[in-house]
Amino acid sequence: MKTSDFYYELPPDLIAQTPLKQRDGSRLLALEKETGLWEHKRFFDLPSYLNPGDCLILNNSRVLPARLIGHRETGGVSEVLLLTEKGDNVWECLVRPGKKLRPGARVKFGDGQLEAEILEVLPDGNRHVKFYYQGIFLEVLEELGRMPLPPYIKEELQDQERYQTVYSKVPGSAAAPTAGLHFTPELLKQIEQMGVKIGYVTLHVGLGTFRPVKVEDVETHDMHSEYCMVPQETADLINETKHHGGRVVCVGTTSCRTIESFANEDGTMDAHAGWTKIFIYPGYRFKCLDALVTNFHLPESTLLMLVSALAGKEHIMNAYAEAVKENYRFFSFGDAMFIH
Repeated sequence: MKTSDFYYELPPDLIAQTPLKQRDGSRLLALEKETGLWEHKRFFDLPSYLNPGDCLILNNSRVLPARLIGHRETGGVSEVLLLTEKGDNVWECLVRPGKKLRPGARVKFGDGQLEAEILEVLPDGNRHVKFYYQGIFLEVLEELGRMPLPPYIKEELQDQERYQTVYSKVPGSAAAPTAGLHFTPELLKQIEQMGVKIGYVTLHVGLGTFRPVKVEDVETHDMHSEYCMVPQETADLINETKHHGGRVVCVGTTSCRTIESFANEDGTMDAHAGWTKIFIYPGYRFKCLDALVTNFHLPESTLLMLVSALAGKEHIMNAYAEAVKENYRFFSFGDAMFIH
């Protein structure tokens, strides 16, 4: 299986640069995974595809405003992007300009409320950075940080909460679990009232989610690691849903990867927390997931391979061609699919 098998042409003007005013007003391409048939809907039509007794699994990770712009002691501007917390106020970070930020260099942010010291250059060019501050780090970050938007979004985000889901709760992601951006509190309430139960998992999305697949043989790709958790109440909900014949509907590839990482072979779930490098591509047998709410993904990406594993590559590529033809909006702030 070749990476180039997952390429498609996308006109640049279809890459959504800003979120829609109404979260659930985005378009929804509903795709039957067995037949490849699709319907054009709006996201607020999603409840019509759900049944009482189904459960909806959401990723409640919250994006850190992890992009920090500051000044070096020499006066030059530097950017530090937080990736992974290492403990003792040390984070693995991306930095710019790399040549200026060697071990021992220091960067101040804001009026000096936050200061960073470069400790170590890692083999991949990332840095271990130690932060100094007064008070609570997340509060300092909320004040000084900016949203780390994906590289294909060129416009500044006016309202930072639009890059958070309405149910985001656990800080830790470097990118949003974007399939969930379409939900409103009202839509979630409507779904619950029709007898669909909602459960939460946590997967902290890393920037590796945007990393291109650089090998031609899909199976030799080295998948990035992300930390995720399935709490006991969500494991119980999934088991109860399966026992009574309902479907497990995941919102986003992050929720999908979380439950598939820890599901037992018979589709049951135990509470679990840990790192996952699960790589789902065609040929994978899903153990737990039955249906998926997802956005449209980059050509040749691991996420496009994941949805192809669920619905079949031919069905997915046909649906993507239809979405391009119908001028759907693509990627993080774009439209959605429901694969069922």
